[in-house]
Amino acid sequence: MQIHPSEEKSSIESKIGLLSPKRMSPEKRERQIVDHAIAFFAKHGFDGQLRTLTEDLGITHTLLYHYFPTKADLVERVYQEVVVGRWKPEWQDLLSDKKKSTESKFVEFYIDYAKTILTHDFVRILIFSGLSDKLFSDRFFKLLQTNILPLLIFETRKYCNFKSERVSSEKEMELLLGLHGGIFYLGVRRWIYGASFQSETNLMSDEDIIKDRVASYLLSAKHLLQEKKYHE
Repeated sequence: MQIHPSEEKSSIESKIGLLSPKRMSPEKRERQIVDHAIAFFAKHGFDGQLRTLTEDLGITHTLLYHYFPTKADLVERVYQEVVVGRWKPEWQDLLSDKKKSTESKFVEFYIDYAKTILTHDFVRILIFSGLSDKLFSDRFFKLLQTNILPLLIFETRKYCNFKSERVSSEKEMELLLGLHGGIFYLGVRRWIYGASFQSETNLMSDEDIIKDRVASYLLSAKHLLQEKKYHE
């Protein structure tokens, strides 16, 4: 008689190690481990000891390694959940929509981007990654460089009536990264520093802040790209 994989895993769980009597299906156990791992890395960074994670879960190291044989396997799964699972291909469709104005596309994109990306877990994990192995941060920035930033540069040039097939200049990219980084800083200020510089009675919404920053960026870009040297 063949044993179904889920039954085999359940049998293994009973043999190798729960620290508590609670049992759950392999799928639920794996989901539990991943959810706790995301919260764990967001709190402790990637140098955190997995012993703490297993103690919080009430399982043994052996059981954890049954689902994720190495720490790298667990980190990769967290990356898939936190980054890949939240990335929206429709952002590229939005920024390529010829029916919308440049400003409306920027605002719509960054409002949705902020709601999707600037979460407690994502911001803290990305910062921790930048301070350690850069696994998350390098791969995430590669996504931006490949799929989003070129579209934003193109839209900026269109808004400024600047026709050029040249690769974006350092000034253009730095100006754009000032906008992008300023919006990301909303998440840093909230989830890293826990600081607010607004009065409690007159808080600006993230949407209003993003609208102001987009308008300021486009105004600055128009001034920059109207300089004579960019048209020579």
